Amino acid sequence: MKKILFYIPLFALLLVASSCDKGFDQLNINPTAATSLNPVFTFNNAMVNTSFPASSLVFEHPIVQFMYSPNSGVLAGGNFNVDNRGAAGPNAALWQRYYRDVIRYLVDVINQTKTDANRTNLYNMARIWKAYAFMVLTDSYGDIPYKDAGLGYIGGNVTPKYDTQQSIYDDIIKELTDATAALDANKATEAGEIMFGGNIPRWKRFGYSTLLRAGMRLTKVNPTLAQATVQKAIAGGVMTSNADNAAVRNNANYQNPVGVTLNSTEAANFYLTAYFVNLLKSTADPRLSSIAVRYVGAKSGSEHTAARMNRDPAIQIGMPLGFDNGTVPAQATKDGLASFYDYSQLDRTRLAKLDAPTFLVTYAQTQLLLAEAVVRGWTTGSAADFYAAGVTAHMQQLGDVDANSAIPAASITAYLQKNPYVAANALEQINTQYWMASLLNGPEAFANFRRSGFPKLTPNPYPGKEIKGSFINRLTYPDLELSVNKANLTEATTRQGADNLDTRVWWDKQ
Repeated sequence: MKKILFYIPLFALLLVASSCDKGFDQLNINPTAATSLNPVFTFNNAMVNTSFPASSLVFEHPIVQFMYSPNSGVLAGGNFNVDNRGAAGPNAALWQRYYRDVIRYLVDVINQTKTDANRTNLYNMARIWKAYAFMVLTDSYGDIPYKDAGLGYIGGNVTPKYDTQQSIYDDIIKELTDATAALDANKATEAGEIMFGGNIPRWKRFGYSTLLRAGMRLTKVNPTLAQATVQKAIAGGVMTSNADNAAVRNNANYQNPVGVTLNSTEAANFYLTAYFVNLLKSTADPRLSSIAVRYVGAKSGSEHTAARMNRDPAIQIGMPLGFDNGTVPAQATKDGLASFYDYSQLDRTRLAKLDAPTFLVTYAQTQLLLAEAVVRGWTTGSAADFYAAGVTAHMQQLGDVDANSAIPAASITAYLQKNPYVAANALEQINTQYWMASLLNGPEAFANFRRSGFPKLTPNPYPGKEIKGSFINRLTYPDLELSVNKANLTEATTRQGADNLDTRVWWDKQ
């Protein structure tokens, strides 16, 4: 009897428990939570994160002599021609930002949309953007993980192989060609994407302009492929105005990384170079008044006040290269300045403000590449006209960043009249203007400088350089790769050359 009494309450308890389980799974589901993420939002995240990291101030900007810091430590790099490694060293910032926050998102978008007939435009937009992002990476480092990249989550591959830059460029050209041609305005146009709002003609012009850039990058290593690629891009249709510019429109939520740095920790540490300022002054370039500011008489960073701000191009003085924070004070005195804080800076209230857009591929750059293509006999048209259009477009672009940097049309005309296109000096003129048009796009300015050899920069004379040559040729791989992907990294360096600043990337032939 005792046993029967024992089982009855136990049976009842089980019945209650079983009843409680009914509907348990429904009760624990949030009815308002998203069960899947629209891949266009992932795509937007990738595009926003394509803004260049502040590390471009440490390497690319001083290498091409836009601006530099005389300080060492975390700011040592192109200013002293030395490497700067570490778990989070400036040499690794572009790698980490692009692989973690751009490539992996794009691979996910492509994986989600490749078989979806309703998202073919998004699929091809992501392919174009992925080709652009990989172009930045391979131009900066050389051989990199490409085919296996971004597959850690999808395929479990956390030790991707490094592909040769030659094979990467072959595929970049293929992807840009095929994906751009496949865009179709008669299909869903993805109005939610933040770059062009689903405007398919503008996406096509961006794709073909990027293809033009890829073709021109190969002028030294494979002129035949370069010419064929350039002609394919031109036939497809490249950018036709500044309205086509591919730019990350930063805002209060997604701020410009370079602007953040120049408006905070390093506000008093970066200065325009003497070469940059003197070139603009010697040619009466109206861009100087749109770009530069000098805090006249400043003896410290705290004296960089509005009362001392002067944007008059006539009084701008760039900081000469070859000095550190121990030797630059004497040079500042020699230059008649109150201190080195008195040198000219990039105006962080205009071009380097927190929400300044990050320009990636522009109409100005595209017009200048077309001018070079004419000089090389690869397309028809007037090199002089393309040149003038490129210069004009960049000057007008400055007003798109900030209304206070706008250059009057009369000033643009006057500049072109004083500095006319000269056929005998075409490649130098075109590529020096391309350098100017790439201001604040450090990776592109660095890449085209290596490709073209222009502008004609005097090597940085700082005595403590680590490089054997005159200029840094590439960024070194992140130290973290030695810990997590050593075998593949070793294979790449054995093939490409030592992992240092002197090794040239594949297309950068002497």
